[in-house]
Amino acid sequence: MDGKVGVGTIRMLNSSDKDKFVRIAISLDKYKHLPDKLPSKFIWVNAASNTLYVYENGDMKFTSKVITGKPLTRTPVLNSQISEIVTYPQWLPPASIIKKEILPAVKKNPGYLTKRGFSLVDSKGEEVDPFTVDWSQYSKSIPFRVVQGSGDANALGIIKFVFANKYAVYLHDTNQRYLFGNSYRSLSHGCVRVQEWRKLVNYILQNDSLISGGRNFTRIDSLNQWLAVKKKISVPVRNKIPVYIRYITCEGNANGISFFEDVYAEDIQLGEKYFAGK
Repeated sequence: MDGKVGVGTIRMLNSSDKDKFVRIAISLDKYKHLPDKLPSKFIWVNAASNTLYVYENGDMKFTSKVITGKPLTRTPVLNSQISEIVTYPQWLPPASIIKKEILPAVKKNPGYLTKRGFSLVDSKGEEVDPFTVDWSQYSKSIPFRVVQGSGDANALGIIKFVFANKYAVYLHDTNQRYLFGNSYRSLSHGCVRVQEWRKLVNYILQNDSLISGGRNFTRIDSLNQWLAVKKKISVPVRNKIPVYIRYITCEGNANGISFFEDVYAEDIQLGEKYFAGK
């Protein structure tokens, strides 16, 4: 928290009991779409509160601040499983970012790619000089891959948690760690940036060690060594941990109910749809 009364705080202070009732009803309905029985261990991300939780046998093991998608590039709701951990990952911006951000920027200045640490790669895997490309002929897509090499300046930071999904999003570290100090953290292109990624990777690897009596798993000290020498390694997660990403604007806690700003305006739209005239 920054100690300042923001727009979201003022809006919630001005909310009526009916407004809060509607928010609670909508949130409860969203829980109905979860599986009837949750697994014994799982990762829960709430994109409304910008918080990650790790649960085991009904107990919360730890939490982490996260940074989630901006309203125009919201973090999707999904169910999946962590299947891989990558140290010092490369970042391949998805087609949506290439179309909306990278292509307009290189049309103005092809040097944008080098400045941001991107390489341009053709279908043969060969690097292309962006100054030799006639960018004016492209408006929606380009016949190249845009690759940001691994390193401390990489947008994914130094570690990535991979899970199958159609949105090309991950959990990952970030090269903008100072943003975790913000109270407003809906700032990404859709991926979830995790402040306590070390706690998360340690938990996943410790959970993996339970397989086959502790054989055939990656040890934490091995991963720390790869990080120390800035080595790109893909670590398979054999004991896959489910991950649920949701957008729920109020949560119960020991002190009652906490309300979060509806940054995606989703609950406003649902409220107008289901509670109009009531």
